[in-house]
Amino acid sequence: MAEGYFTTGTDTEVGKTWCTVGLMAALQQQGKTVVAMKPVASGCERTTEGLRNDDALRLQAQASIALPYDSVNPYSFEPAIAPHLAATQSGVTISLDTIVERFRQIQEKVDVTLVEGVGGWQVPLNESENVADLARALGLPVILVVGLRLGCINHALLTAE
Repeated sequence: MAEGYFTTGTDTEVGKTWCTVGLMAALQQQGKTVVAMKPVASGCERTTEGLRNDDALRLQAQASIALPYDSVNPYSFEPAIAPHLAATQSGVTISLDTIVERFRQIQEKVDVTLVEGVGGWQVPLNESENVADLARALGLPVILVVGLRLGCINHALLTAE
């Protein structure tokens, strides 16, 4: 059975992507094939190829195999706001089933699949599900990234709870 991990953070901009890319590199040095997903991203930039997220592009670049962008980042939104709000503004509903299906398709191709969350652990993805629900749906162990700043102990303990 293939390995996998879910990277979440106490907040946005705490280093989830840097930790995920570093873990990918360490696993690759052990001879494992590794890919990562950023299933949901807001604050994406418009390009000639469509909406693109810097974090998802970093994960895609570090991957052991080439994956289409929409496999790495199936839900991308331009507004830099909470993903459930960005999705609503875009007329889209984020579906955990869709993300799990994409994850399973990718997981079959490599030794390890990492999934990077969006924002923090309790960030809503739709009207009834959040990032924690996504991690549970994927059945992955969680890696918690904590931003080293004032209040980080409280944020880490609340997230772990």
